[in-house]
Amino acid sequence: MSYSAKNTYYFDNPGAENTADCALFAVERAKELGIDKIVVASSRGQTAGIFYETIKDTGISLFVVTHVVGFSEPGVWEFPEEIAADLESKGVKIIKGTHALSGLERAITRSPKLGGSSRTEAIAEALRRTVAIGLKVAVECTLIAADQGAVPVDSEIIAVGGTATGADTVCVIKPAHTSDYFSLQVREIVAMPRNR
Repeated sequence: MSYSAKNTYYFDNPGAENTADCALFAVERAKELGIDKIVVASSRGQTAGIFYETIKDTGISLFVVTHVVGFSEPGVWEFPEEIAADLESKGVKIIKGTHALSGLERAITRSPKLGGSSRTEAIAEALRRTVAIGLKVAVECTLIAADQGAVPVDSEIIAVGGTATGADTVCVIKPAHTSDYFSLQVREIVAMPRNR
């Protein structure tokens, strides 16, 4: 079976102002391809809320990947628990997971004794610099969701990431587990910023 992309969207600039459009584009492409899972990054809940409002009543499942506890401050989860509880009561799956493309590697990079970048961080930087920061985020969230068993590795999903806040990149991805990273396939870029 072959697929042809109907629409690809380009934003002039990255940022949260593209979030609502990304939600619409993600649902549009999911319906076109018969995909029933959308994975979106959301660190504080605003992006998750916008995606929920767009997805509700479509039959598409929403998976929200958040920062892990301690990402910005030891012992603190940035995602408000009341927003998480509300979304979960509506059937949204909230996933907390260590960043697949940094995690422990970042501790080595920041160490005054060890220092330097790692191979994992080189992969992350290549995705950020050559395509879009949102693509790196979408790929990383897909790895985290697959590692948590939230999405299967044998079918496509829609994955959404952004630059700092909000969403500005929408992709069709065939997931893989982090340990099998090079089996992950970005099959389509549905939307992304032209400038980074």
